[in-house]
Amino acid sequence: MAYDLSDLKNRMQKSIASLRDELGGLRTGRASASLLEPVTVDAYGSRMPLNQVATVTVPEPRMLSVQVWDRGMANAVEKAIRDSGLGLNPMGEGQVIRVPLPELNEQRRKELVKVAHNYAEQARVAVRHIRRDGMDALKKAEKDSDMSQDDAKKQSDLVQKATDAAVADIDSIVASKEQEIMQV
Repeated sequence: MAYDLSDLKNRMQKSIASLRDELGGLRTGRASASLLEPVTVDAYGSRMPLNQVATVTVPEPRMLSVQVWDRGMANAVEKAIRDSGLGLNPMGEGQVIRVPLPELNEQRRKELVKVAHNYAEQARVAVRHIRRDGMDALKKAEKDSDMSQDDAKKQSDLVQKATDAAVADIDSIVASKEQEIMQV
């Protein structure tokens, strides 16, 4: 793997964008189809995103409707929603699964904040993996004499700065989401 700082930064930004998408699904009071985007279903021998086995609609402000395409997948979809950690209790009616959104009481808000922090930690781990890939590439370049020791040190400092900036972005994003959840 060749070392490329801009590629590492792009990968870190993609992790942050993924976090924003996941947090966007954490709705604070209104139903949104994006709420179920992080849910994956055990389907056909593998894990698949919910949107690849069903259609999610919002018939009412506090209700989601999940139309499963394959009737045999209805139980797996219902179980995936229940086990997603989003605190939802789906009710199956054949191929249609109704998902009422619970009222946001203090306990529910705290659960949502925990879910947001879990998403943030996953993003931090992804950024740290990208950092490790960059550092490994630098060590290899130095070992192969493609880069001097001084250049490798300078580049590793840049990788660390990019990592610190990405983690700071993640922290600020999750802090603002936490504030949004707790004040609704």
